[in-house]
Amino acid sequence: MEYFKSGLKSVLGGPPPGTQPTGPETVEKLVSRVSTSTLLEDRRDACRALRALSKKYRLEVGAQGMDVLRQVLELDRADPEIIGYCLDTLCNITSKEIFEEERENDVNPNLNVGEQFSEMFLKNPENLPVILSYLEEYDFRVRWPAIKFLISLTTCKPKEVQEIILVSPMGMSKLMDLLAENREVVRNDAVLLLIHLTKSNANIQKIVAFENAFDKLLNIISDEGYTDGGIVVEDCLLLMLNLLQNNTSNINFFKEGSYIQKLTPMFVLPENLEEIGWSPQKVSNFHCVLHLVRTLVSPNNPAQIITSCQKTLRNANLLEALCSILMASGVPADILTETINTVGEVIRGNLTNQEYFTNVLAPSNPPRPALVVLIMSMVNEKQPFALRCAVLYCFQCFLYKNEIGQELVVQTLLPSSSGNTAVTTGQLLCSGLFSNDPLSNWFSAVALSHCLIENPAQKEQLLRVLLATNLGAQPVTLLSQCGVFLQHTSKLQAKLGILMLISMWMAHCPPAVKIFLNVPGAMAFLTAQTSASEFDNNAELLQGMCAFIMGLCVLFNDNSVQNYSKENLSQLIEKRVGLETYCKKLNEIARHELYARAAKQPQIRAKHSSELLLEFEFCKLFKIMEGSIIQALGVQRDLSNGISELSLSEHENALLLQYKDLIRDQDKKLQECQRKYAFLQKQFEDVKAQKDELQQTNIQLIDQHTLFKAQMSSGANINNLENHQNDNSAEIIENLKAQLAKKDEELADKIAELESYQKDQDDLLELLTAQDTKLNKFKEKLRQIGALPKEEDSNSEISDNEDDNKPSLL
Repeated sequence: MEYFKSGLKSVLGGPPPGTQPTGPETVEKLVSRVSTSTLLEDRRDACRALRALSKKYRLEVGAQGMDVLRQVLELDRADPEIIGYCLDTLCNITSKEIFEEERENDVNPNLNVGEQFSEMFLKNPENLPVILSYLEEYDFRVRWPAIKFLISLTTCKPKEVQEIILVSPMGMSKLMDLLAENREVVRNDAVLLLIHLTKSNANIQKIVAFENAFDKLLNIISDEGYTDGGIVVEDCLLLMLNLLQNNTSNINFFKEGSYIQKLTPMFVLPENLEEIGWSPQKVSNFHCVLHLVRTLVSPNNPAQIITSCQKTLRNANLLEALCSILMASGVPADILTETINTVGEVIRGNLTNQEYFTNVLAPSNPPRPALVVLIMSMVNEKQPFALRCAVLYCFQCFLYKNEIGQELVVQTLLPSSSGNTAVTTGQLLCSGLFSNDPLSNWFSAVALSHCLIENPAQKEQLLRVLLATNLGAQPVTLLSQCGVFLQHTSKLQAKLGILMLISMWMAHCPPAVKIFLNVPGAMAFLTAQTSASEFDNNAELLQGMCAFIMGLCVLFNDNSVQNYSKENLSQLIEKRVGLETYCKKLNEIARHELYARAAKQPQIRAKHSSELLLEFEFCKLFKIMEGSIIQALGVQRDLSNGISELSLSEHENALLLQYKDLIRDQDKKLQECQRKYAFLQKQFEDVKAQKDELQQTNIQLIDQHTLFKAQMSSGANINNLENHQNDNSAEIIENLKAQLAKKDEELADKIAELESYQKDQDDLLELLTAQDTKLNKFKEKLRQIGALPKEEDSNSEISDNEDDNKPSLL
């Protein structure tokens, strides 16, 4: 067979004389040398060459050489050089990166080939522990490539690597030891590896934290120069962020280990900051450390942890440092924006920190409260959008659970006899509320609404605020002016801001409802909007908000306005709008995508000003009040007033029956939907099981495809050869046919010769059998006449004298 294989290869597989072997052929030869060579130098040279080809011919090297390279890692551990070559090669073939050499070799390279080879390598659970064992080698040629290979594997298949490392004995300890490396390039890549490993894995995060990661990382940050350091500082801070985000155990450990105090040097700014400026790396580093502080006091954390961290930050003078940065000059806009957000969360809900922030003064002449300076930026349309959003969030955090702060802001709107002409927070908010900038209208309305949250006293105090609209005209209340402005402005953003302020104001406050009901044209405007049928440019939000305000006017109505009593308003909604239409409009708010986005978190997150239409605290209020409003406007009246079905009019009875029929129909549809759901659920489970099975099959097919593609690449030289020898292809085929025919004839001759030998052998065997039979007969006759000993005599004696006796017998 070897003869036939060599014949075929000589005809089809070998390159023409004088031509160079192709890349796939070279890879095949090198892999063969690695696996078969007995000399270490030969294997080392072959591994070096494979490393050089692993970027350009990644598919071929990975498909043919992965198993061989894995064997080298086990068998040649004593040679650091060859181990380094193997690790570098494996790192290249599993990389997510598309190399330039690869693009030159293939116009459309496989973007997932690195992930596929990573998956193939990790399928064998014994492979990764081998790589981890090389982290113990101090030789730079081994340890650094091992780290890079682990980074490559973790980038492609993070969950798989995390699971294996967790069950690997001392796996994480080996990685943590690398943070103490005196060779910076090794240490820095170890930090990168840990960043990948700690993402979204609480178990690994806890192990790393309790292996003194914070001490080691803060030492590195200190050695690198804190925020003035390079990208290594940023990487260390990113790793610390991974360890703390959504991990209350590590946050407690960080706080109790006095690590918060060790952050203080990062917030010290040089006096000549305006002269030296901020480098891009310093900006990145500062962003990371601000995110780190916000992680400790995030509103998503348990309240006890937030309060404890806020106290520690204040005692460590970090709140003071943050406020200094807030008021400093020369700070980049994005750093200033993030600092404002950070200050907001450090003081949010903490009365002591909120009081401290109240007394912070800006370095102006004369000095002004920091709060006033921030509000000036918020209502200034020339300021960056992100900065204005941050100021609003900080102001909301200042007022959160802070009745004293809410009172302070409202008091700045009330008449004062002090004669102080300084600009106040309240004046700035009122000017922004009725300015020509719709975004300022929205910001100011939301800011004022937070002065009223869970504070009935300030709702009534704010009713005392009077505004002079025109020279010589009678002053009007702030709430009345809001109602007038609502009818005259054409900007949707401004309308929605005013409506959110009014709704927060009127909830649980009948005096506010009374004043609003007396605003000329207010109820007509709300009725027209609620009954409108246009649905474009977020008009459904405006209509739903107007319906919500009408509902609040019913719910908190003390019947002090004769024309708009609770009963009259209910009939107005029923006759002019229709209960079904009203409920539909009200439900439009909760179904809107902006509602879902705003209700997620207190901080405003928007990329463009047009996205600011709803706000977190309003969404909370709407969720609480929606059911009460629908109940107050239901067809069945309040039975405490003596009204029952028997006292209903004919029209109301007909309407009641209509709703009962509607409920019955909906109940039938609900039951039918439940049956369909159960059936579809079963189908879904079956399909899911089939999907899982197909996924496993697909994974196997992908692996087979990868290997097959590599084999095809190796065989591509045959096609190239056929194209190169197109002119004499017929002659080659004829020669090939003749050689196969010739071999057939030779095979037939050999078979005939073999049959002849077998016949001669059979004849010889028959002759020997006949001779043996005759010999036995002669022996028996000799025994009968006594010339030959019997069988019990020694056979050896007969054998020795047999040749001598034969002549006498003849």
